[in-house]
Amino acid sequence: MTTAPDIPGVRLDIWLWAARFYKTRALAKHAIEGGKVDVQGQGAKASRLLKTGETLSLKRGEDLFEVQVVALSGKRGPAAAAQALYLESDASRETRLRLAAERRAANAGYRAPAGKPDKRARRLIQALGDLDAI
Repeated sequence: MTTAPDIPGVRLDIWLWAARFYKTRALAKHAIEGGKVDVQGQGAKASRLLKTGETLSLKRGEDLFEVQVVALSGKRGPAAAAQALYLESDASRETRLRLAAERRAANAGYRAPAGKPDKRARRLIQALGDLDAI
């Protein structure tokens, strides 16, 4: 990873790709154009030059990241090196992990059936009818 201090800036879409927030530059560009990435609290273009010290807020799926740019890189490297490019705020990390735990807990109550119901189970389901209509 090139993290030389003489780099004046890196395109926003390239940095998001190098920091492994998005799998491809095209996905990063699409997210930026869709308004899911803010730099310093304002919307940005994919060609915007990113500098160290700037703060980003980006939404990926249901997760919201608040990160500060620590280093610049135009090349995608290993995950450990990519995580060294930014510093996520503690509040952002705690909120993101708490919401993920809530989503897991909400999904834990429902278990899809292993297979199709057999003849007896189908008859029981039909006998119950539409309980919401009562």
